[in-house]
Amino acid sequence: MREQRQEPADEAAISIRMLDIPASRVQDPRAQVYIVDHLKPGTTINRRAEVQNTSGATQKVEFYSGAASVENNAFAVPEGRTGNELSGWIRLKTAAIELDPGERRPVEVEIAVPKKASKGERYAAIWAQVTSATERTGNVTQIHRVGIRVYLDVGPGGEPPTDFRIDGLAAEPGTGEFPVVTAEVTNTGERALDMTGTLSLTKAAVQAGPFKVTNGVTILPGQRGQVRIEVNQALPAGTWEVHAKLASGTVERTATGTIVLPVAAPMTVATGTGPSWLVYTVGGFALLVLVTLGGWYLVRRQRAQLA
Repeated sequence: MREQRQEPADEAAISIRMLDIPASRVQDPRAQVYIVDHLKPGTTINRRAEVQNTSGATQKVEFYSGAASVENNAFAVPEGRTGNELSGWIRLKTAAIELDPGERRPVEVEIAVPKKASKGERYAAIWAQVTSATERTGNVTQIHRVGIRVYLDVGPGGEPPTDFRIDGLAAEPGTGEFPVVTAEVTNTGERALDMTGTLSLTKAAVQAGPFKVTNGVTILPGQRGQVRIEVNQALPAGTWEVHAKLASGTVERTATGTIVLPVAAPMTVATGTGPSWLVYTVGGFALLVLVTLGGWYLVRRQRAQLA
């Protein structure tokens, strides 16, 4: 019988980050934390990641690639070492290493796309994993793993475009004491989006924010997702001008509107007359040429084998 549960972030035994960023993507925040690329069939690339032992004990670290997908507007990875087509193209040139406390070391990654690979974007993850010794009491084995996302588009010619639009802004009560501003985003490009961004509020001479996007949303081409931004600050009641700046990689869009605080009930987008707390306008779009997640994409799990 197996039991699985999330572990607190401060129990991390190892961490991993990207070392190599292609010159063409050096300005892309996503490429600094993930492997994001477009390759023609038959192409092979090499990247390096760096793994560090963040614990106080020597750790044996194993490396492997695994499947990933985008489901319900989230980047999803299965438990265990389940693979998919893309993970089968990835080779970690180091199978396992031992790291002393605080030691860090680079790991080489090779991605070889078959000549007959079909067109389209694929998803995978590169994992570094530590397995603890089985405890005598309870017969429990702990597995810590940290990973880097891989977004690989395959096809002839240049890279497909990344683009999105903000279809509306609205405000609603949050789960705690602060309200939440939501943005409906439609992926109008041909690559998956990882939404980041900020929200600022203005009322006369008073400014509040910026408040950061509080939910990690990944949106597939042609699909919609909701970005949520918690206004985690007590603000005076009244009408506020809202300015949202959302991005995925180097592509950025803005939207503006108005809300009335406090928010008393869930709200929807409106384009005409109605209650004053609805958001009426979306505009001011602008194009500039990840989260980032603190520079690292961390996933940890604990598996318990119960006798």
